[in-house]
Amino acid sequence: MMYKILLILTIGLCPLLLASQTTQVSGSVRDAASFKPLPGVTVSIEGTGLSQFTTVLGTFQFEGYLPLGEHIVKVFKSGYYPKRFPIVIQEDKILMINDMTLDRDFENSQDDFIITLTDDELDEAVGGADNISGLLLASQDVFQRTAAFDFSQAFFSLRGMSSENSKVLINGIEMNKQFNGKPQWSNWGGLNPVLRNQELNPGLVPADYNFGGIIGTTHINVRASEARSGNNFTYSSSNRSYSNRLMASHASGMLPKGWAYTLALGRRWGNSGFQEGTLYDANSFFVALEKKLNPKHSLNFTGIYAPNNRGKSAPNTQEVYDLKGIKYNAYLGYQNGEKRNARIKSVEEPVLMLNHYWDINAKTHLNTNVGYQFGTFSNSRLNYQGTDLVNGFPEGGGTNPSPTYYQKLPSYFERNDPENLGNAYLVLEAFLDDGQLDWNRLYEANIANSASGGNSIYALYADVVNDKQLTINSILKTEINTHISLNAAINYRQLDSQNYAQILDLLGGSSFLDIDGFASTINEAQNDLLNPNRLVQEGDRFNYHYKLNAETWDAFVKTEFKFSKVDFYTSGQISFTQYQRTGFYQNGGFPENSLGPGNKLKFLGFGVKAGGNYKLSGKHIFNMNAGLMSRAPSLQNTYTNARENNNTVPVISPEKILATDLSYIFRSSLLKARLTGYYISTRNENHISFFFADGIGGDNTAFVQEILQGINTNRFGLELGLQTQITSTLSLKGVAALGDFSYANNPHLYLTTEANQNAEEAGFVDGFKDFGNSYLKGYKLAVGPQRAFSLGFEYRDPEYWFVGATANWLSHAYINVSPLTRSSNFNTDFDGRVFNDYDENLAKQLLEQEQFEGYMLVNMIAGKSYKIGDKYLSFFASINNVLNQIFKSGGFEQARNANYRQLRDDQALDKPIFGPKYWYGRGTSYFLNVSLRF
Repeated sequence: MMYKILLILTIGLCPLLLASQTTQVSGSVRDAASFKPLPGVTVSIEGTGLSQFTTVLGTFQFEGYLPLGEHIVKVFKSGYYPKRFPIVIQEDKILMINDMTLDRDFENSQDDFIITLTDDELDEAVGGADNISGLLLASQDVFQRTAAFDFSQAFFSLRGMSSENSKVLINGIEMNKQFNGKPQWSNWGGLNPVLRNQELNPGLVPADYNFGGIIGTTHINVRASEARSGNNFTYSSSNRSYSNRLMASHASGMLPKGWAYTLALGRRWGNSGFQEGTLYDANSFFVALEKKLNPKHSLNFTGIYAPNNRGKSAPNTQEVYDLKGIKYNAYLGYQNGEKRNARIKSVEEPVLMLNHYWDINAKTHLNTNVGYQFGTFSNSRLNYQGTDLVNGFPEGGGTNPSPTYYQKLPSYFERNDPENLGNAYLVLEAFLDDGQLDWNRLYEANIANSASGGNSIYALYADVVNDKQLTINSILKTEINTHISLNAAINYRQLDSQNYAQILDLLGGSSFLDIDGFASTINEAQNDLLNPNRLVQEGDRFNYHYKLNAETWDAFVKTEFKFSKVDFYTSGQISFTQYQRTGFYQNGGFPENSLGPGNKLKFLGFGVKAGGNYKLSGKHIFNMNAGLMSRAPSLQNTYTNARENNNTVPVISPEKILATDLSYIFRSSLLKARLTGYYISTRNENHISFFFADGIGGDNTAFVQEILQGINTNRFGLELGLQTQITSTLSLKGVAALGDFSYANNPHLYLTTEANQNAEEAGFVDGFKDFGNSYLKGYKLAVGPQRAFSLGFEYRDPEYWFVGATANWLSHAYINVSPLTRSSNFNTDFDGRVFNDYDENLAKQLLEQEQFEGYMLVNMIAGKSYKIGDKYLSFFASINNVLNQIFKSGGFEQARNANYRQLRDDQALDKPIFGPKYWYGRGTSYFLNVSLRF
């Protein structure tokens, strides 16, 4: 009987089942900006329980039994605004909804916070290492975005490389500085709404616009015609660097008569960030105007002006941190009850661009650009060596006003006056009660000296760089056929960089004597022999004045081949670079080698890259890239002491880099994964640093320039990124970075200083001394954590709110070691022999590199969006370091203790006087953002 019933039901329902099999709803979803397919998009038919994810090609398909009639298809993906589309499902019909687009939800994402990090930290080594957050902003790769948002607060360096190994372009024009190769992010800070349109080429992959770097190329497109039309108003609050931020922007889109424009304004301000006294005062202005001349030609003008002033914070010894905490700032003081920071970084460098776009035909495009950047950036500081001429020779000078100067700390009195520890206690109490810069004392000293006819003893001045940079390039893109495309570019950059010191404030005095108070003779003391014993006023240039000229020509070509199973590319670059220094002062310490133009330095560089993908299937992809390049050293690491002379690094030559990586990529609607192994080898790098050293050639002291030449390094490691969509609303992610970054050789070490009697006693010949090798091989590079792990989740509700959290473990970060203490100077007495009390076992302990403790950082984000008519109101909040973890983000060994005896005696103390100096990461910090878009 049951068998008959089932048979009857089957026969009766068969026509219905057959009819439903021909009813189908299918389609595809794309990114609105790039029009690329979007995988992992949740597509649902509301009220039916039917839901699925798009494939790696961005497609979806509902079939089988489908409810007929009018319905709403909802399209939703994390990081995008959801959309609803009305549809009508008809029996026996196939409904195709191709190329539905989703707009990125920038206001409700981490991107805004990432740009904030970039502006604050990427161009400033406040943590002792470079920050890479802004370089990865455009990436959708889970590893790179985790590195940008979660690891950046710990100054994690992608593959152990600093930011000069990446390229940042705006409208095809490279923005990396020729002085040090790094982008100056504050040149376009506070303009987030108009910087959204970004394209990232990760790692070695060359961009369509230039050859690229080692860790990626970011191209920011600010063409007026391609900006998302509408208005945007944003207010933000934070305790990181600024307290408040306001931004407003308007984009017209393409107007009927072929015009398009974009306008933006920004304001960021605050009396103090996380560190005490770190003021922030920045304004931002942006304009882009484009005219479509005809169907083939367009002209776009862009102007960016973002002047900003920021108070800096100081690294400190552990003794200072133990007494005052991680928010303490030694640069801060009080003047008549008002906070005043002695170290202010000021940037005022407008950028002007003119871009011509020529669509030669449907497959060939030529973009020609002219960019001009000019203006100044400066760093202020106190000079405490003001003197008066007495019987023709300078006398006077003040004491170091820093409250953390070693002779003002308890440890100094404990070591030098152990029989009277009461003095150390009094110093301790005074430091705990105040411990800030005493501006009033500086004014009192200057006023008193001026009353007796003298000059200022103390003065506030700025080291100023006044740049004028011209960039001209042409970029060609052409599609040869359906499988082959070609990109080529030629680029010219010219830099005129004036460098000088400038008096800002005489602090109650009326003049300042422009001489070197440390010199041995009156002629050597002259900063400019052409104007001896010159008295300078506020606004005057003094101390040094020179110009650096740099010219670079380069050309690159990239060919891409795309087939069903294999994609690959080859790329090549050739470059020519020329440097020259011109001195405007005749320095008394270097009278024959400081005034006028120096020799022209010329470098020829090259680069080759190749790589590709092998698509085993739609889910399994293998990727490999390799590159070999030679490049000119930066201006920063070419001249040994450009402020005083034309000297360069001995036998200087181009740097060389070999890099390769291999990746396995898995993609499905539920899981995305990437595993990458990489190796990077750098050869023949130079590094120049400046410091005051004790124990040079025995017990001598000198202010020196340390030249480390021929540095070789190795970097290798693994990167893993996993992201899985558990449900349509809940996703999990996991990230791991394991690296090993170290010195690969023992580079050569030189010291230079002024050629005076003190230098001769220390063994210098004409201000130069060769110390042979610095034994650094095997020491780790100070590039932030070399291991990092992250686990996190994100829940995005269909009702436009989300919440997420990550737990991040970072470890294997190391202090920056002193090359001088690892040279022959360390164990050699004044007579050239090894110290008679030298203990090799103890020396090994003294020279062991400090590894910082690992730490856990927990971060949280949340957001909510409202659609009110045609307006979007969005809220975003993030909390970093929720558990208020205290951690060292960087540090360096002081080189004051340059030999075994001095380092041994200092390290024997409970509180070393010249112990390492550290940067600490911020404790709990927050960022709040509200945005209205219409």
